[in-house]
Amino acid sequence: MGWMPAAGTDLGDRLRRHLEQDRVAWLTSVGADGTPQPNPVWFIVEGEEILVWNAARAHRLNHIRSRPRVALNFNSTRTGGDILIITGEAHLDESAPLPHEVPAYVEKYGAEMKSISGTQEAFSKSYPHLLRIRPDGVRE
Repeated sequence: MGWMPAAGTDLGDRLRRHLEQDRVAWLTSVGADGTPQPNPVWFIVEGEEILVWNAARAHRLNHIRSRPRVALNFNSTRTGGDILIITGEAHLDESAPLPHEVPAYVEKYGAEMKSISGTQEAFSKSYPHLLRIRPDGVRE
C-alpha cells in the first residue's frame, strides 16, 4: 500500500495490527459549520482503500459529499499511548456491493450484523451506503 508505512518499522507494524485486529475505528468528517464530527465505525481494508458502510440517515454522508477530507483513528491505550491517525479523502460509492455480499466484511462482522438486525441481509438494508476512504497519510 503506497500510503502505508513500511513493514518492519514500529509505525508500520502498529498500523497493520490495528487495521487487522481492531473492530472499531473513529471516522472524523467536518460538519457544515466547520466542527469535526467523530463517529465510531466498522471498517475493512480492500487494496489501497478503507471501506465503511453507513446508514442512509448518517449525517457524515452529507459532510463528506461537501468536504471529502477525513481522518480515521483508533482507540489509544488506557494511558494515551499507541495513537495512530490516518488521513485521506472519502467518497460515496453508489455502485458498491452491500455489506453481506463482501466476504471480508462478513468474516469480520457477520455475528454482529445478525445480532443488530436479525440477518446479514437485513443489516445491509439498514447500512447500504459505502464510503471508500483513500488514505494519503499516517501520523502518530
